[in-house]
Amino acid sequence: MDKSSKDKRISDSIRVARLYYESKLGQAEIAKKLSISRPTVSRLLQFAQDEGYVQIKVIDPFASVTNLEKALRDRFGLQEAHVVYTSTHDYQQLIESLGKYTADYLTNTVKDHDIIGVSWGKTMNQVAVHMGDQKAQDVKIVELKGSMTYTPTPVFAEDILMKFGQVYHTSPSIMPLPVIFETQTTHDIVMQDRHIEKLIDLGKRANIAIYTVGTVHDDALLFQTGYFSKTEQAEIQTKAIGDICSRFYDRQGKVAVPAINARTVGIQLDDLKNKPKSILVAGGERKFEAIQGALSGGYTNCLITDIDTAHMLLDDL
Repeated sequence: MDKSSKDKRISDSIRVARLYYESKLGQAEIAKKLSISRPTVSRLLQFAQDEGYVQIKVIDPFASVTNLEKALRDRFGLQEAHVVYTSTHDYQQLIESLGKYTADYLTNTVKDHDIIGVSWGKTMNQVAVHMGDQKAQDVKIVELKGSMTYTPTPVFAEDILMKFGQVYHTSPSIMPLPVIFETQTTHDIVMQDRHIEKLIDLGKRANIAIYTVGTVHDDALLFQTGYFSKTEQAEIQTKAIGDICSRFYDRQGKVAVPAINARTVGIQLDDLKNKPKSILVAGGERKFEAIQGALSGGYTNCLITDIDTAHMLLDDL
């Protein structure tokens, strides 16, 4: 092929490629527009690729997810990190995606004779909603904190426990108490009850704990349950960044309000560090700082979050 013929073929191939890839015309439309045959269009497109004039790059979002998971494990010293690929900024849809992923994760993780400690909240409810019938046998389910509230605001505790009990074919152990008592004295007296002591001990012995984080925003679920006075809420919002199992912590993950923590019913934050699987399920910009604090405290060894939150965690210095 002489130079002029080759130059013409290059020019034709680029023209066809622009019409196909940039103008989004079909091969038949291009053939009609340029008064050439459809096989000629196909050959010119192939020539453009072979010569490198057109380069097709496939971006696999799941390959990026794998890299993010490794980076999260390395940055925060986690045993496991699971990044859920989502393309939505709607918080309800986001927690539905997290809930479905976590339900599938539990199906592949829980073994015979495991003890699962569960918390409550909107994210945990999505996990429960997506749980299907499980094959693991002789599994125990225990509530990690009290759940009685002083308002009609739903915390989904009963629904979550009943669903977990149903799919694992067991009767869950329920903590029949408020999560936070009004006085230290009442808390201490109730904690001496033998039945409550057994429930707290079962939560400590659970080899799997699954929970989310709460925020300290005005609309936080815990602030809608009637546990706190306005003065207490203001103190929490001044000192804390989030909560796990209704125990508030600061940016370093340390207990933020010791007096309220001493009135709280349920697993201690430090007990979460000793679990073979301490699973934090949380995502979204509104929970970013609470997730940061939980990771700083070292309470979780397995993080399940969404892709945008994963990027934010790794971008933050």
